[in-house]
Amino acid sequence: MKVVLILAVSCIGFTLSFAQDDNMATWKLNEAKSKLSSRAPKNTTVIYEAAGDNVKVTVDGVDPDGKPIHHQWIGKFDGKDYPVIGDPNEVSRSYTKIDDHTLGLNIRRRGNATASGRIVVAPDGKSRTVTMTGTDPTGKTFQSITLYDKQ
Repeated sequence: MKVVLILAVSCIGFTLSFAQDDNMATWKLNEAKSKLSSRAPKNTTVIYEAAGDNVKVTVDGVDPDGKPIHHQWIGKFDGKDYPVIGDPNEVSRSYTKIDDHTLGLNIRRRGNATASGRIVVAPDGKSRTVTMTGTDPTGKTFQSITLYDKQ
């Protein structure tokens, strides 16, 4: 009986740590307020959720040609690269927790860093801004500022 109680307390404490992270939510693209590169994909929905002791990020949207995209990343906000599943333009991605509202983001393709940026959740937790710079799959540089609303 004591073991069950200890596990329950441990699980509750663990769940609360993710619940207190402002990034953990479903985010919908606010295209009207965003400044997207013309050849950038539109990540229309991004979901951050707990997956055991990891974070799972699921992205749905459309590519520059209007075809649907779907990919996932599972890892930790520890600055280490973890694989991206389902995106031919990303091999791995890393997130670094900078503070309670800010994540650093790095994207790699074929071992090379191709994009980096910041994800900043507004103080009220209702929106977030993703600022990215990098090189697209054709080798052209890009900059984008994407705004999302919490669902």
